[in-house]
Amino acid sequence: MKKILNDPNQFVAEMLDGLYRAHPDQLAYAGGDPHCLVRADAPVQGKVALVTGGGSGHLPVFLGYVGQGMLSGCAIGDVFQSPSADQMLEVTRRVHGGRGVLYIYGNYGGDVMNFDMATEMASMDDIEVRTVLVRDDVASASPERQDTRRGVAGMVFAFKVAGARADQGGNLDEVEAAAIKALAQTRTMGVALSPCTLPAAGRPTFEIGEGEMEIGMGIHGEKGVRRGPLESADQIATELLDAALAELNVTSGDRLAVMVNGLGATPLEELYILYRQVHRSLEGRGVSVHQAFVGEYATSLEMAGASVSVMKLDDDLQGLLDHPARTPFFVQVGR
Repeated sequence: MKKILNDPNQFVAEMLDGLYRAHPDQLAYAGGDPHCLVRADAPVQGKVALVTGGGSGHLPVFLGYVGQGMLSGCAIGDVFQSPSADQMLEVTRRVHGGRGVLYIYGNYGGDVMNFDMATEMASMDDIEVRTVLVRDDVASASPERQDTRRGVAGMVFAFKVAGARADQGGNLDEVEAAAIKALAQTRTMGVALSPCTLPAAGRPTFEIGEGEMEIGMGIHGEKGVRRGPLESADQIATELLDAALAELNVTSGDRLAVMVNGLGATPLEELYILYRQVHRSLEGRGVSVHQAFVGEYATSLEMAGASVSVMKLDDDLQGLLDHPARTPFFVQVGR
């Protein structure tokens, strides 16, 4: 294992310390616990607060989207591990501005259990909490079992849309509805080319052959839909896009937001080669790309690979997507 580390067991603590030192104007933490990350100006009174959480190792998800026009706070766990219910509650208390809190996070067992506990504890403080689970990974279950699907890079669209609605003064019902609407129109499919190594473990999370790829592998190394020889960029892009579009009833004249996301070790040049084919394919269908996001939005340490997320837009979703936002890892100046 070659990583730029001091003590592997201090990987998350030192990462967070560096993060707060780099962005003191935007980020702070609650309850004396750096794992409880919040906006530096939290709480914002009179505004619905948005909270997420999850394990480290996926930067910018989850903590990278805390800031103006997006999330209010994030509870952070160890690498690939859920934060505790107490940490989630601490974030909730700190960001609550009097109009309720919306939890948006990926559909993973530990996160669900601890966020549910935090919801119950928050209710004892008279804080109303709603939950929207992200389940955009089409590889993780069939359409008939989509309630069991994992949440991956498409959750960034939900953060953006719900954050914009909250920024515009929406109430808890309206912010929740915006997140649900965004996710109903969002699907993601990914491919992995190599494993990643957890700092404390010092060994790869799985094995994959030198000339192989795995379509549909999850961001923690969860089994995909098929493994086979590495294909060309155009073949990969077409397969990922087709899978993401299959359930959205996209037809000529429709508008999409498209995200080509790197998993941690894929050069930006390769992501743009993937996007080239995605755009060409959509163009051939008469579908326009309103906004493209190409880069690292939800990673898995140094895993090589990529994912393609699409969100089908109407005027409402487009306006919310275009709303200004600013976090240490995401800037939308407005369109």
